[in-house]
Amino acid sequence: MSNADRHGVIAQAVRESGRITVQELAELTGASEMTIRRDLDVLAAQGVLERVRGGARTLLLRGQEPPFALRSHEGVDAKRRIAAEVSSLIVDGETVLLDSGTTCLEVAHLLRRRPVTVMPLSLQAIHVLGEGPGPATLMVPGGQPRAAEGALTGPLTLASLAALRFDTAVMGCCGLSAADGLTAYDLDDAAVKKAAIASARRVVVATDAGKLGHTAYAHVGPATLLHTLVTDTTAPADEVTALEGTGIVVKAV
Repeated sequence: MSNADRHGVIAQAVRESGRITVQELAELTGASEMTIRRDLDVLAAQGVLERVRGGARTLLLRGQEPPFALRSHEGVDAKRRIAAEVSSLIVDGETVLLDSGTTCLEVAHLLRRRPVTVMPLSLQAIHVLGEGPGPATLMVPGGQPRAAEGALTGPLTLASLAALRFDTAVMGCCGLSAADGLTAYDLDDAAVKKAAIASARRVVVATDAGKLGHTAYAHVGPATLLHTLVTDTTAPADEVTALEGTGIVVKAV
């Protein structure tokens, strides 16, 4: 098991159990307890978990958004498949608005090698798209980054979106259902997502199946505003059918 895979397993185990010991993680991963202790130190430094005597515990309270550093370790293979499918939907020469979040960050890695114009809404994606010479044209919006998350919000971000029109907006989400539409954990993030959707001719949502059928408290808009959903093959069939009933094209990869 690679370091990245082991970190993902550890992060998921801590999140699901709330608290777990070094010995339990060693048995789960097949790694030595010394290796697990080093892993926990690394993950604690990233804000994924909290180190406690003999193990680790989650930093999450009920209803909180999982930290970016934790989400980046989860479902990496599925996120990369989703990103590849999203990239295939974008035609060379398009103007693309790219939302914040870990799945959209995977999309950024692919778009930086494409002759497209991209305006990302997170510091992480700006960094990826700004790495070295490449065919992609980077546009940087204004705004204030949310701590740890890196998502750009505030009046400067909203003003940037209001001034432009995009061929495609690639959106992430905290929750998506046919009944409640697209939702987010953060009110400022929800405002940016609303403005992003209003600025684009086509809206593609890129999200893992774990977000489907769930609702966060900040409402962004109804499912009817969305054109395409790209998710993974574990998506619940009943929710997929319900979303398709609203007119969304669903692609599971």
